[in-house]
Amino acid sequence: MAELPTPDLPPARCSGRFTISTLLGMEEGGRGPYTPTEGSSCDSAQPTQLSSSTLCTRTFGYNTVDVVPAYEHYANSKGVGDPRRGRPSLADLHSILKPDPGRRHTPVSDLQQSNGLPEAGPEAGLEEAEGEPGRDSVPEPVRFGWVKGVMIRCMLNIWGVILYLRLPWITAQAGIALTWLIILMSVTVTTITGLSISAISTNGKVKSGGTYFLISRSLGPELGGSIGLIFAFANAVAVAMHTVGFAETVRDLLQEHNSLIVDPTNDIRIIGVITVTVLLGISLAGMEWEAKAQILFFLVILVSFINYLVGTVIPATAEKQAKGFFSYRADIFAQNFVPNWRGPEGSFFGLFSIFFPSATGILAGANISGDLKDPAVAIPKGTLMAIFWTTMSYLVLSATIGACVVRDASGSLNDSVAVGSPGCEGLACSFGWNFTACTQQQSCRYGLSNYYQSMSMVSGFGPLITAGIFGATLSSALACLVSAPKVFQCLCKDQLYPLIGFFGKGYGRNSEPIRGYMLTYVIAVGFILIAELNAIAPIISNFFLCSYALINFSCFHASITNSPGWRPSFRYYSKWAALFGAVVSVVIMFLLTWWAALIAFGIVIFLLGYVLYKKPDVNWGSSMQASSYNMALNYSVGLSEVDEHIKNYRPQCLVLTGPPNFRPALVDFVGTFTKNLSLMLCGNVLIGPQKQKMPESRLMADGHTKWLMKRKIKAFYTDVVAEDLRSGVQMLIQAAGLGKMRPNILVLGYKRNWRTASPQSLEDYVGILHDAFDFKYGVCLMRMKEGLNVSRVLQAHVNPTFEAAQHPENGTGSRAAPGTVDPTTLASEQQASTIFQSKQGNKTIDIYWLFDDGGLTLLIPYLLGRKKRWGKCKIRVFVGGQINRMDEERKAIVSLLSKFRLGFHEVHILPDINQKPRPEHIKRFDDLIAPFRLNDGFKDEATVNEMRQGCPWKISDEEVDKNRAKSLRQVRLNEILLDYSRDAALIAITPPIGRKGRCPSALYMAWLETLSQDLRPPIILTRGNQENVLTFYCQ
Repeated sequence: MAELPTPDLPPARCSGRFTISTLLGMEEGGRGPYTPTEGSSCDSAQPTQLSSSTLCTRTFGYNTVDVVPAYEHYANSKGVGDPRRGRPSLADLHSILKPDPGRRHTPVSDLQQSNGLPEAGPEAGLEEAEGEPGRDSVPEPVRFGWVKGVMIRCMLNIWGVILYLRLPWITAQAGIALTWLIILMSVTVTTITGLSISAISTNGKVKSGGTYFLISRSLGPELGGSIGLIFAFANAVAVAMHTVGFAETVRDLLQEHNSLIVDPTNDIRIIGVITVTVLLGISLAGMEWEAKAQILFFLVILVSFINYLVGTVIPATAEKQAKGFFSYRADIFAQNFVPNWRGPEGSFFGLFSIFFPSATGILAGANISGDLKDPAVAIPKGTLMAIFWTTMSYLVLSATIGACVVRDASGSLNDSVAVGSPGCEGLACSFGWNFTACTQQQSCRYGLSNYYQSMSMVSGFGPLITAGIFGATLSSALACLVSAPKVFQCLCKDQLYPLIGFFGKGYGRNSEPIRGYMLTYVIAVGFILIAELNAIAPIISNFFLCSYALINFSCFHASITNSPGWRPSFRYYSKWAALFGAVVSVVIMFLLTWWAALIAFGIVIFLLGYVLYKKPDVNWGSSMQASSYNMALNYSVGLSEVDEHIKNYRPQCLVLTGPPNFRPALVDFVGTFTKNLSLMLCGNVLIGPQKQKMPESRLMADGHTKWLMKRKIKAFYTDVVAEDLRSGVQMLIQAAGLGKMRPNILVLGYKRNWRTASPQSLEDYVGILHDAFDFKYGVCLMRMKEGLNVSRVLQAHVNPTFEAAQHPENGTGSRAAPGTVDPTTLASEQQASTIFQSKQGNKTIDIYWLFDDGGLTLLIPYLLGRKKRWGKCKIRVFVGGQINRMDEERKAIVSLLSKFRLGFHEVHILPDINQKPRPEHIKRFDDLIAPFRLNDGFKDEATVNEMRQGCPWKISDEEVDKNRAKSLRQVRLNEILLDYSRDAALIAITPPIGRKGRCPSALYMAWLETLSQDLRPPIILTRGNQENVLTFYCQ
């Protein structure tokens, strides 16, 4: 632990000892761990940035900068490496702590701010308020526990009209045994989904947004955004569905009493609109009132169940017996235990598709996650308990009604007969009723197979079953009316889709999405006015199933990626069960309605494609990111086990760009031929003291990467801090890359100012080329007439505070002033256009393959010509030759190129390459090297060595004479380039190699200067490492 310097100061006195447990206890008690307590005093004359009282309460009484673990240090965590204001930085502990005499005491409010606590405000994320200090000024929002907030809400949403009107009929069709199988199969899917929800919701703090929040934070914004939008819409339409179900029941009651308002269809519309308006009023009154209404509906349904169970044990009246009810009978149970398929829907999967929607609704509690006291406890416990109790109710209801009611009954009191009467067929004969006639004619109106209101008939008081139907439909409608805006509000705040941000605003202490409520109301009323939802209902069911599939897949995917961040406190889940649940959910989608499943998938794919195209700037640490890392790691390790082969050679480039935005042409050139093909690494050498440059490196790296992404360059950025340019490049050459994904070509800009630059920078530049060859790198130099470095333009138009680059024309190091440009400004600056971003038309790419370097001089132009912008350019190959053997040499080169399958058909032989250049050009070369000559005359070798010891870049007279022929060849080549390639789009040429230790730096730069001067098109000086990069063999 780094201690504060306390020379000649009285020691601090702390009467209280603070430990981790006491800090946590204070937090739970509503007191911040940094709030001064009675009876504790810390006095110190310590003149540091943190006062002694602060230090004492932030530790366990030990006078140190270090702090004990605390909640505030981890709350609202974002990305890796984000600084936390409450915890001292590594620099505070590791570097020298500078005293601040001006600050003797730290106010509590400032201290809370320093500990990362957000300021209180009506819209400052109220879901974060609980358990955090510094929130006293905000009214406490209404929060629910697991029973009231999740279990009751889920049970009400699971129970529906199918329970009352269809389950008895399903029992008659499938029999008790297969009905239980249908129930258990449906519950298996929902239970697996419930376990997946429990795992996801306990893997970190869950905020508002429900299903959308869980999926989007697990799988990322692409799938999360698409499912969030359709899930919110599905809930809005489900409000209309449940309301219409209620309205139809009321309409039927009115019809029985001949009291229709207008006509059957318009009555549904009138009742539905009035009902949804009342439900909206309950929702707008606040979550507390909505919860009270749900409890009322829950009690009504419980009373209806009790009423039904009591009715099963009450002796049957003659009227009920005529309708098929005979109380509990073993032979009725035995007959109804086996299936009796009838009608077009009389099949196992047909009945399964009818029943399964009644098992859904398990997401109702998770959808109000922002209104729960502790979502990590409430969601798993409440959801699983709701599934258990509703499953028990389904099993009990199917078993009891199957043991009490026969399948067919006439309902006529005249069908009573004496037991054992002749001509009577069926089970009812043994109970004194003859339903043979209606059974044979299939005209029975009553019995389990024919009468949907069997529960009402069996119950002790029929109207209570009708009240239960009302409670089930209205509670489901209310739950969906609350769920849709809550989910949609979270989606709007994330701004994944345009034009919906307006609905994200919250009001009141619970941040109620009133605008979202109104939008849901409008959608619901619109579908209620249609009054016929049979067409839209299957699509809505498939939307919910799509959510189940993605929740299960989220759990499976998060588990399979082995991310250290996947640590759910709920352990009773299985990744393979989650995968099974996801697959079964998709299968059920097609079993229910195949065309609706296709529509649901189409909408999800469309919304997914939109988010993929827009690429929202969000980072939620999704399992997709973890999966990408796993895949990259596995493939990279696997690649290391594969031996290299010439056929799989790829030009992997280390590009010495310095800051990439300084040399956009160099970036665009390499990015053009490496995109989707090979590795590109932009290297930058920060020259200066490590202590000064390291903060700049950390600050700027993210900005440079974003700049590359904005320019659509698929490349990495890396930088090193070094005392000089050459040592920094040596670090990059040796350390850049990973496994087999390591650079094999060094790309850098031509040093235009070599004649006026410092001699040491000239020596470093040529030394870098020698180092590249020493490490078996190919070398690619790029020269453009207007130069590569645009830093001065950026200084003038973007950020005048930039200092000039150390090496403005060589594409390498930089000495930018630290802290002058933030990454956001860098990434948002105006992009400079270059020649490599425009179409080249019908120009030519001229390749001067003068020396066999392994084929790299041919390969790079070939890869460039494959791109759309360069596709129309004609590629010409020039090689040296003798005038008396031109035809033979041309045929040999054409034959070689055809074996390489490069598609180069235009080959030119240069017979005059060895001619003597024009005198004025020779004189220009001599004038070029004149300032760099030693002019040693006829001095002996020892004297010459002594003269050049301090200036190794200079050229002795002997070296001029020895390299005279090579120098004249560069002059002649420049004349040829001007003659043949003045109007080319690009020139690629094999440069000469200067022998290390024998060719002075100035002479070698003079060769490159002479070879490439006065040329309008970009010129690429490419030299391979003398190893083959092309082959004409297939193995």
